[in-house]
Amino acid sequence: MKQIISQISSQLQTAYPEDEARSLAWWIMEELTGKSRTELQFGCKDTTFSPIMQEKSQEIISRLLHFEPIQYIFGHTLWCGLDLLVTPATLIPRPETAELVERINVQMVNDQMVNVLDVGTGSGCIALALKKAHPSWSVTGIDISPEAIETARENARRNKVDVNFQVADIFDSNEENPKYEILNPKYDIVVSNPPYICESEKTSMRPNVLNFEPYSALFVPDSDPLLFYRRIAELFSLPLEEKGRERGLFFEINEAYGPQLSAMLSGLGYTDIQITKDIYGKDRIIEARMAR
Repeated sequence: MKQIISQISSQLQTAYPEDEARSLAWWIMEELTGKSRTELQFGCKDTTFSPIMQEKSQEIISRLLHFEPIQYIFGHTLWCGLDLLVTPATLIPRPETAELVERINVQMVNDQMVNVLDVGTGSGCIALALKKAHPSWSVTGIDISPEAIETARENARRNKVDVNFQVADIFDSNEENPKYEILNPKYDIVVSNPPYICESEKTSMRPNVLNFEPYSALFVPDSDPLLFYRRIAELFSLPLEEKGRERGLFFEINEAYGPQLSAMLSGLGYTDIQITKDIYGKDRIIEARMAR
């Protein structure tokens, strides 16, 4: 097996750094054999690499050399203990977003009844991870994309997690619209990983992201990089009706706009604003409170 891993890794190194190529090679083997890396390394010496597996591996390698994300090739990914379907209609869940989930878990240690809204839910990863960690919570995920919501619903079924997923547009606040009730200020936690990459940043992006992941879930105009944050913060700037309760707002952010976002939230009346760095030392999470 190690020889096969080495061969696959060598082919991929024409397009990927050595460490990433080797990691992708292991991932391919795990997917094709249905065995974990530990099993392949130590516990399955009798595992064979059949001609069919060889053929499939070459197809996968070819697609990777065209920079198609491996998660889209396989159609799923493991993230925060969830086996998630991913499609070109949804972003691929990333480690930074897992840090956002963990930040909420750390801040909300009390498992009392909490109402959560995940705005721009995509694959449903944030909503499902929060519900799995806190079964007593009521969690809703919304997205403007019907295709994304269908993927999120399938992920809920796949992982046996009960989350309410709905198609909704945060820029449509018409009270006559029956979907408007989804956006009313009843939530204790509002979380979002909205589009936050400026269009001018495209030139620095890797082709596996730029050419394959959904454009509308990635980019904002250079002229208004806080577009989605502002809209979400404004929608939920009203305090909860029940006195003594507060709303927590949690965002994944573009590292370049933390101070601007903090000032904007403060101007809307949010308090206890904190910015947290990710594992790479970049400003990545902002949180704030709105209390009555």
